[in-house]
Amino acid sequence: MIVELLLKIFENMIILSNAMSFFILAGLLIAGVLKQIVPDDYIVSHLGKNSIGSVIKATVFGIPMPVCSCSVIPLAKSLHKEGASKGAVQSFLISAPITGADSIMVTYSFFGWIFTIYRVITSSIMAVATGLLQNYITQKDKVVVTADTTCSGCCSSDTKKHNKNFNIKQTFYYAFVTLFEDIYLALLVGIVIGAVFTTLLPKEILAPLFEYQFLTYFAVLVISMPLYVCATASLPIAAAFLLSGISSGAVFVFLSAGPATNSVTMGVVSSMFGKKSFFLYLISISMISILFGYIFDTFFDKLELFDTTSEIENIGLLDTISTTVMFALIFYYIYKRIFR
Repeated sequence: MIVELLLKIFENMIILSNAMSFFILAGLLIAGVLKQIVPDDYIVSHLGKNSIGSVIKATVFGIPMPVCSCSVIPLAKSLHKEGASKGAVQSFLISAPITGADSIMVTYSFFGWIFTIYRVITSSIMAVATGLLQNYITQKDKVVVTADTTCSGCCSSDTKKHNKNFNIKQTFYYAFVTLFEDIYLALLVGIVIGAVFTTLLPKEILAPLFEYQFLTYFAVLVISMPLYVCATASLPIAAAFLLSGISSGAVFVFLSAGPATNSVTMGVVSSMFGKKSFFLYLISISMISILFGYIFDTFFDKLELFDTTSEIENIGLLDTISTTVMFALIFYYIYKRIFR
């Protein structure tokens, strides 16, 4: 019985991995290219102080940035030190991890283009709205200056100026060493949790929530906030939620609120800007996520996900190779972490 259960969980891990592995690798490669094209110091230098323009620029710059929920923090600190407003920094903290290249690719692999485009647009709106609200309400507050708060073991602090010449070696190094090493553990945890949820979570447990749509939103919000799973790694968990019967809008809430309000990010926001800004950040993200989740449920068709009963039969060579490469990298970094 236990062996059969473990085999089923493993099978669902492979199904989830095959659905996302190629898009993760492709997204990481795009991220490496973007890292060469758009250096960090360029972003820092183009954000002004307390203005509407700085918030909008921070959001736009954050959309294609190749960073996860944790590696975005050194960049946010750099923006803060350079004099960017609270709103600009927080807009960047929201837009960068949610709408990164790898996250966009994997969102498409699970949920299709309509949901992906909706997620990018609404996340940008959420980032701008949160930033503007911060600047308006806290414009007279003193800036809280504290010692650096780091997320141990996962943050990248590479904010040096880049060479102008495009370097293929550095592109691959950033994609599959610097960036993948940031996310590999969270990615593995996300796949395992998603497989366990898919295998063990019966719809009957969640059925009472389905009768009250807004209750589902708040329940998912409570689950997502303290959970540190970066934007890409949260997608297999979201897929498991959808398979268990949760509404598409609730899935959106999980994917929006989770990466932007995980425990690490909340700690950094509180330490850099103080409790008032922290609560404004938390409340605005929560309310806007629920609003857009409700809009999706009201005006769009329910999301369709791959069929777990037939997906095994449709595995292609590219899926197999991509999954093999992804797990090879994951286990390499686990080995490196244990024996370094």
